Amino acid sequence: MTDAPTTGPLVSRDRLWHPPAYTPGYKTSVTRAPSRALIATGSTLSEETGPVFGRDMLGEMDNNLILNFTGQPAIGERIIMHGRVTDDQGRAVPGVLLEIWQANAGGRYRHKKDGYAAPLDPNFGGCGRTVTNERGEYEFLTIRPGAYPWPNGVNDWRPMHIHVSVFGSGFGQRLITQMYFEGDPLIARCPIVNTIKDRSAVEQLVAPLDMSAAIPMDCLAYRFDIVLRGRRQTFFENRPEGM
Repeated sequence: MTDAPTTGPLVSRDRLWHPPAYTPGYKTSVTRAPSRALIATGSTLSEETGPVFGRDMLGEMDNNLILNFTGQPAIGERIIMHGRVTDDQGRAVPGVLLEIWQANAGGRYRHKKDGYAAPLDPNFGGCGRTVTNERGEYEFLTIRPGAYPWPNGVNDWRPMHIHVSVFGSGFGQRLITQMYFEGDPLIARCPIVNTIKDRSAVEQLVAPLDMSAAIPMDCLAYRFDIVLRGRRQTFFENRPEGM
């Protein structure tokens, strides 16, 4: 694919910007945090060069989470999630594979270990994918996910959010983040969000309502731009320094 992102070695993680691995307010970090010094390893040729992704890999409905599970419409508030993927100079990054996954409108995932009391939607699978166009643009049609409780504190709830995965030129070049929704009061109360001490980084994860892209009598729109490197980059869970 001619528009694939530039290949090259993986960049070492900037741990000064990343939340500390051990954050007792986020309970599972207590058992997951490493107890020994971390060791950085270099990337391999396969991680740096491929495979690349093209639109011929996508199904017709892959970016339509409302219909792509059964063909029948999912239940919930219909929304458009859209934006651009750019580098630190504001230049479009075409040919990037984006994958998203999320809970349904009631706040429940289609996963055997999700025991939340909210019902499963039989027509909602909760995942989709697309590839950015030549202008770096992407779009998903989906359902606004519900908030849900999780066994962290006595009464902790995750804000409404959508998980986002961004691939570079190969499977080893993968960034993972979460998109939150403007105006959600649970964002400020979330122990996971609060592991990020830089408020500007948190703000980059909150998608504003975009009425210019909304469809009247159909769906609202939220804009989530993704910046891969530099001072304005999106905060990524697995690699804060970007692609």
